[in-house]
Amino acid sequence: MEPIRSLSQMVQILRSRSIRRRVAVVCPNDPHTEYVIIRALREEIAEFLLVTDDEHLEVAWHLRSASPNFVHIYTAGTPDEAAMLAVHLVRTGEADILMKGLINTDNLLRAVLHKEQGLLPRGGVLSHVAVARVPLYHKLLFFSDAAVIPRPTLEQFRAFIQHDLALCRKLGHEEPRVALLHCSEKVSEKFPHTLSYVQLKEEASQGMFGPVFMDGPMDAKTACDAHSGEIKGLSSPVVGNADILVFPNIEAGNTFYKTLSLFGDADIAGMLTGTLVPVVVPSRSDSGNSKYYSLVLACLAGNQND
Repeated sequence: MEPIRSLSQMVQILRSRSIRRRVAVVCPNDPHTEYVIIRALREEIAEFLLVTDDEHLEVAWHLRSASPNFVHIYTAGTPDEAAMLAVHLVRTGEADILMKGLINTDNLLRAVLHKEQGLLPRGGVLSHVAVARVPLYHKLLFFSDAAVIPRPTLEQFRAFIQHDLALCRKLGHEEPRVALLHCSEKVSEKFPHTLSYVQLKEEASQGMFGPVFMDGPMDAKTACDAHSGEIKGLSSPVVGNADILVFPNIEAGNTFYKTLSLFGDADIAGMLTGTLVPVVVPSRSDSGNSKYYSLVLACLAGNQND
């Protein structure tokens, strides 16, 4: 499979494979979520299980009128109960993807992370992956973690890199190039994440991550700009050609995410990983386009057994 080069191409792939995922949407009561549902129905890439509270039932029925055969309605007394019901639909195999509508993220995650009835396997690591199409970069750019893990431990780095690699390979990259990011190329005890990078590179060389090129520490410009690497005298398959950027903390990752979307004219999709199925938890400030492509990404990713 040739690598997917744009977010819109993901839609074409889904349609060509006749993939139509079942998506449980918690509280689909805001204009952006309504837009995503209507657009996905028109593109024929998803079937929806709308889980709403009693107060917003009319909105759900309005959405169902757009495609009665592919929209189903479930009701719960409160948004929290709606979240638990949606997670139950996923656990019982009635839905393939979970998506956030107009509900506080903390409330949704409370259901997702419920110890007995949630979606995170015992011992698993929840993380977030973003995929950006940046006009000035020659391919899709994956990066983590911009939304979940404040200060990744070695174990958390290891887990979310595995998650990102699995997704990157599903989008056609057989041997992804992973850049471990820092403000310089120096390893220092003052920055514990750089010590984790040394361990991660050793594990990659031993085959723990499968076919992969992994290098760092390096800065984001060096990872994505070959000329920058040449000036610094750095030679690596990753330099100037990274597929995946690994950020040292959530501040760096989130700032990069918001900067790309505001100043970089980038289309960005994102989802939670590590769960039994993809979970789409868009930011309130994300555009309708970004939320749509986040759902498309989740549909293409599928579940752990795909």
